[in-house]
Amino acid sequence: MTAALRFVQTVSRNVSRSRVAFQGVRFYTASTDAPKASIPTENLPTSAKIAPIVEQIAGLTLLETSELIEALKVKLNISEIAMPAASAAPVAAAAPTEEVPAEKPAEKTMFTVKLEKFDAAAKAKVIREIKAILPGANLVEAKKFVESAPKVIRSDVPKEEAEKLKATLEAVGATVVLE
Repeated sequence: MTAALRFVQTVSRNVSRSRVAFQGVRFYTASTDAPKASIPTENLPTSAKIAPIVEQIAGLTLLETSELIEALKVKLNISEIAMPAASAAPVAAAAPTEEVPAEKPAEKTMFTVKLEKFDAAAKAKVIREIKAILPGANLVEAKKFVESAPKVIRSDVPKEEAEKLKATLEAVGATVVLE
């Protein structure tokens, strides 16, 4: 990648980002009221040919910079290229790769059983089932648990057990979701 191409792409990215950021900002023309850009001299290129170009570009307004970018893209025959934000190391030349077959996503084996709601007529049956399912819960705790639905009954449950709990609770009038 040439230095000119990298420069154009960097400026293009920065201008594209700043279009939204500079809404409502006054754009200066080439008049004397435009503030002068100051560039630290320690960052200037060493070439006497490039230094004045950098100073001229730094003095451009946002609109003028955008026009410059478009003109350079046309002149250098550069198409829009999506650049990675920042890379730690340069990317090596692309080696021929074999097509990797698309892997099927792994089937979920562990589920969370969640009581969403229950039929008001079957509230007593649901409370009894929850009391039986929750270890060490008494009737009052089971009642509070059911009344505070939606609530997680169990998490990290194997598929078979989760389906069994769901079937049991739905049989007595509860709406259960497996997540």
